[in-house]
Amino acid sequence: MEDYDRYFEANKELWNKRTAVHKDSSFYDLAGFKTGTNALTPIELSEVGNVKGKKLLHLQCHFGLDTLSWARLGAKCTGVDLSDDAIKLAREINEELELDAKFICCNVYDLHPGNAEPLKTGIDPGSFDIVFTSYGTIGWLPDLAKWAETIAWYLKPGGMFYIAEFHPVVWMFDDDFTRIKYHYENKEMIVTENQPTYTGSSGIIEAKEYSWNHGLSEVINSLIGAGLEISSFNEYMYSSYSNFNSSLETEKGKWQIKGMEGKIPMVYSIKALKK
Repeated sequence: MEDYDRYFEANKELWNKRTAVHKDSSFYDLAGFKTGTNALTPIELSEVGNVKGKKLLHLQCHFGLDTLSWARLGAKCTGVDLSDDAIKLAREINEELELDAKFICCNVYDLHPGNAEPLKTGIDPGSFDIVFTSYGTIGWLPDLAKWAETIAWYLKPGGMFYIAEFHPVVWMFDDDFTRIKYHYENKEMIVTENQPTYTGSSGIIEAKEYSWNHGLSEVINSLIGAGLEISSFNEYMYSSYSNFNSSLETEKGKWQIKGMEGKIPMVYSIKALKK
């Protein structure tokens, strides 16, 4: 992945800057979380099920609110993220709330079995009951084959991988959902800069970002190629978050794009098992 290092470094800088904004946003509601609010949405809560007593690896965890929500539900959690500022904040929240999650700052690809880095993290391959990731994660990764191989390597036999993610159709549009701007498939690196963040802050974050679209066949086939067996696949016509421009709340906690209500899927989820 050497060719991508400078893009990953730029994205790390971006997410460090976003962390400084996100921690004080109503979108993440850190104060509410500290008083007991669960940060997970009904989609993943119902589909992942009971996690009590299970070891869970959360890839691309940002500053850890979902990771710590799973910990509150009884999982033994490890969160991984590229942003050192986000991981620092996650550790501070974990300590303040006296939870027992572990947080590691590294790129997902640093955990790939072809790298030496896993030996330094203190987490063992084949030791997790669940590997979890959600909402706005895989678009930061150019190579899903290596991503899927990493997931498979850390799962126990019989362990489950779970992803809830924004649907690739959504990422085809321009920011205001007025036209199709990007390919559905991974045909280009998408470069943007000096954008506001998705939490509703009016300020501009001065940074470049690099991302990649991934169609559903690419996601599913990467998991199958890594030896995982797909056990469920679902699509949702709504998002549990109001993070897109032109979002309209059609039911409480369910957001769609104004003018496209019921016409485009907003979220998908996949469960896959290690044989």
